[in-house]
Amino acid sequence: MSTSTRKPFPKTGTDWPSLDATMTEMSIGDVAWRDGRAPLYVFHGSDAAYEVGRAAFMKYFSENALGGRRAFFGLKRMEDEVVEMGLDLFQAPTGAVGNMTTGGSESIFMAVKACRDWARATGKLKEPFNIVAPYSAHAAFNKAADVMDLKVRRLPTGQGYRADVDAMAAAMDDSTIMLVGSAPCFPHGVIDPIQQLSDLALAHNTWLHVDACVGGYVAPFFQRIGRDIPDYDFALPGVRSLSADLHKFGFCPKPASNLFYRYEEDRERGLFHFDEWPNGQFSTATLSGTRAGGAVAAAWAVMHHLGEDGYMAIARQLADLTDAYVAGIEAIEGLYLLAKPDLSIINFAADGVDIFTVAEGMEARGWLPGLTRNPKGMHAMLSMFHETGMEDYLADLAASVTAARGAGSSGLKAVY
Repeated sequence: MSTSTRKPFPKTGTDWPSLDATMTEMSIGDVAWRDGRAPLYVFHGSDAAYEVGRAAFMKYFSENALGGRRAFFGLKRMEDEVVEMGLDLFQAPTGAVGNMTTGGSESIFMAVKACRDWARATGKLKEPFNIVAPYSAHAAFNKAADVMDLKVRRLPTGQGYRADVDAMAAAMDDSTIMLVGSAPCFPHGVIDPIQQLSDLALAHNTWLHVDACVGGYVAPFFQRIGRDIPDYDFALPGVRSLSADLHKFGFCPKPASNLFYRYEEDRERGLFHFDEWPNGQFSTATLSGTRAGGAVAAAWAVMHHLGEDGYMAIARQLADLTDAYVAGIEAIEGLYLLAKPDLSIINFAADGVDIFTVAEGMEARGWLPGLTRNPKGMHAMLSMFHETGMEDYLADLAASVTAARGAGSSGLKAVY
């Protein structure tokens, strides 16, 4: 960008009404996500939970969660209670610990860091270390590995696009420090066989991390309303750490996630400590230093506002909504589900037509299409935002399928 076209720093201030109007104008072309036209990025449980989360966030808008131990004691208590409620929800044993992070990628990063330091401490594993994961595991594992000079061995998934435990076992060696399972995986919405991965981890004294970032905070309530959800949490003895995003299906404002450890010493391994500078001891459980106090307060408030009965009510609505989408998609000639969703992520493909051409048709009709490339499919992570737009979505999807017949292949590429 040349200096002649660069946005100049403003010379004078501008009043809020003018700024508000400009910001609204800048966003006119945004995808209509409140109408369910975005397949990811935003999540909604109930209008009341949204308002509680927003009010709590703004109440602690200025506080910095980094200073909870020394200045913002109420905020620190809220953070501790959010962690304790999560440990209870995920059936963690006595002595298990955790902390809040700013998101799933950071939770995964810190789990990998703790695991790497554990592997070094054992003295029994050979560097360079590796992580064994299904192809469907989140990209954050590779992000962490890139920074820490680790290798990630991604293996093809097995039946129903779930992790192939036998293949993962065969890929392990004396440099494998971590096994990865998802609950559910983002691409296909299915929960990996965590019970079998737990057994494998115990047999080899290997760290098992369960990435429940996407659906962790709704899966327990799907279980409680009678959906067939396999075990995936600390009830399985081989699960050593677990990540779960509050700002996804915990329906809390961003940025808020949790990372939980079975053993307190593992959390210690995840911490960063530094004491060789003028200001003394600096310690964080996250990559970030400053953290939004509002996100902590909002998570605490939303969890208390909803409670178990509130989350179960949303789970029932979300389960019914997912079933309705699945039925509607399967009723369109040529479309089929790649995998039966365990929670509310749907991934579907097509026979006799290029599904990416269908996606182009949806984009032309005002929808942001979610895509998977291997196998080629369309994808959506449903929340209650998608209830209002369901009939329009299914009608436009049917029209897009009809228009795509004989239209050839699309040049679209899958982008997260």
